[in-house]
Amino acid sequence: MALNRILVADDEESMRWVLSKALKKKGFTVDLAADGEQALRMIQASTYDLAILDIKMPGISGLDLLDRVRESKQDLLVVIMTAEASMKNAVEAMKRGAYDYLTKPFDLDVIDAIVEKVNRAREMTSQVSLLKEELKDRYQLEKTIIGNSSAMREVYKTIGKVAPSDVTVMVQGESGTGKELIARAIHFNSRRLGKPFIALNCAAIPKELLESELFGFEKGAFTGAAERKLGKFEQANGGTIFLDEIGDMPLDLQAKILRVLQEREVTRTGGSQNIIVDVRVIAATNQDLEEMVRRRAFREDLFYRLNVVPITLVPLRERREDIPALVDYFLAKTCSELEIPVRQCDPAALRLLGSHAWPGNVRELENTIKRAVILSSDQLLTVEDFPGLRTQQRPATDATTGEELSLEGIVEMKLRTSFANMDKMQSGDIYTMVLAQVERPLIRFVLEKTRGNQVRGADILGINRNTLRKKIQELGIELKKD
Repeated sequence: MALNRILVADDEESMRWVLSKALKKKGFTVDLAADGEQALRMIQASTYDLAILDIKMPGISGLDLLDRVRESKQDLLVVIMTAEASMKNAVEAMKRGAYDYLTKPFDLDVIDAIVEKVNRAREMTSQVSLLKEELKDRYQLEKTIIGNSSAMREVYKTIGKVAPSDVTVMVQGESGTGKELIARAIHFNSRRLGKPFIALNCAAIPKELLESELFGFEKGAFTGAAERKLGKFEQANGGTIFLDEIGDMPLDLQAKILRVLQEREVTRTGGSQNIIVDVRVIAATNQDLEEMVRRRAFREDLFYRLNVVPITLVPLRERREDIPALVDYFLAKTCSELEIPVRQCDPAALRLLGSHAWPGNVRELENTIKRAVILSSDQLLTVEDFPGLRTQQRPATDATTGEELSLEGIVEMKLRTSFANMDKMQSGDIYTMVLAQVERPLIRFVLEKTRGNQVRGADILGINRNTLRKKIQELGIELKKD
């Protein structure tokens, strides 16, 4: 993280003027304070990367101000300066947490050296902190990409092959399939581990702001640009940038992304300097970019630059064998977050979860599990804890006649579909369809025999009356009135 904003506090106007001029010439934003109290107010109200404080100032001294800074702004680096070159002052300043100590008068070269030293210290601190976080995230990541299906095993293989290189990767898949997790896995297994991983959702930012988010801007570049801002490419320097939903990026901005990939440099909005960046690009989309290229809605040259190694994440409905493991993971995760004992799903609930189509994919499954855990007071989750899924169960009908299919008709229909699409054959939902087909006539028959008495009907069926009432609604059973 580069040094950007500096506070200079000194009661001597000439010293403030000299330091301000020298630091601004180096491109820093400099604020000035004439005494300790003003400096304290400015530090509390704003964010600074470095404070240069004189020891002797009216009101609050530099050393007392240093104590206050250490209490509330521990990340702020402080350099103390004084006209009294005593060992006592130097030792006291360093004991109280000053980063460095200067004796007046000093050459401006000394200030340059101090600023460079501070820059290196901030960079090292940032990298160490980032490395700790990313190592922690990497450990967690190994637990969050769940699945041992053949489709996921192919994804793991591809990650292992592309991670060590700097090749550009395109991750394709429906919303909720975990595209960012894959991008992070590539980064954490690459030589760029310990450097930044910067993610940007191109669809979540207004088009007029997206360019400044990516490339940054100079102070005064437009109304409201009060100070210089680094863009995502500069923030990701040395590491990886993840451009999610790249298909939503405007065409004019696509041309600038292409230039970054070709030239490895960016230019801030309102600036003229070309800034070299060393960034690996991973893009993601839930759209058919090849079709968009044919419609001229996406640049063909950028598509081929990004699509060097494609990774396709199949929807959850096409890897149903991973659902039990995902359910176990999300149950454990949710219960840990809520600090409650781990819940479990009974076999019927697990079958229900396994048969659902999951249009929202893994994200929808996670939210469904979380909702069930929060709303249920039982240790064992049952089908009753997933009413949103149960209401979607209906008896199978013939597509041409609209009549309910018999048990034999359901099996024959599923077999015809499977054999007609043998190359795409996936696990089906025949169990759920048969269950609904058997349940409906059974409940209807019992209610006919009990003349619609739900208390007696529930007793005969061996289920709770509330459960019977839900099933009547879910299965669309009409109650005959005498």
